[in-house]
Amino acid sequence: MTGDHYFTAEPTAAAAPREVEFTAAGREWTLASAANVFSADRLDAGTAVLLRKARLPHAATTGALLDLGCGFGPITCVLAVSAPSATVWAVDVNERARDLTTANAARVGVADRVRVHAPDDVPQDVTFTQIWSNPPIRIGKPELHDLLRRWLPRLAPDGIGWLVVARHLGGDSLHRWLVDQGWRVERHASQKGYRVLRITR
Repeated sequence: MTGDHYFTAEPTAAAAPREVEFTAAGREWTLASAANVFSADRLDAGTAVLLRKARLPHAATTGALLDLGCGFGPITCVLAVSAPSATVWAVDVNERARDLTTANAARVGVADRVRVHAPDDVPQDVTFTQIWSNPPIRIGKPELHDLLRRWLPRLAPDGIGWLVVARHLGGDSLHRWLVDQGWRVERHASQKGYRVLRITR
């Protein structure tokens, strides 16, 4: 047995490499994955809903985009391919996840525009035109709130945040909490028990 989780900083269990295939943004993807990263064996259902229902960036999108809690990098790769003039910052506490995201960015030909970092290594002066996240609900509500308090204020003045949260894991209560924190929050879509939240200042 191992105590490793997808939010473990340095997993010690064997990587057991595998590949994950999925469809998003009108194309087929095959990305490398491994044990002890988030949704290691398939594209997470919430991530799939987020990529299907939120408004993906496009060729005219510029600036810095953030994938918060990047896992093995599916959101990072989709954003970087969809927005060839933007830079994507991929952030995760899990070293194995960061290594996989780096490898997957190279696999899909966007390594030159992807910056993969641990949270504390992102320069403080970087702001984001978009923040994308399937946030780690299972770390606990206080930790989740701290995470969002840390990163959402780094949205550019006209920036947009996109979050996906399962309703049964507190999607509606998180919506209310974000409003209480002073954010403008729209339930952009609901599908398969997930809420896609659009967040602006």
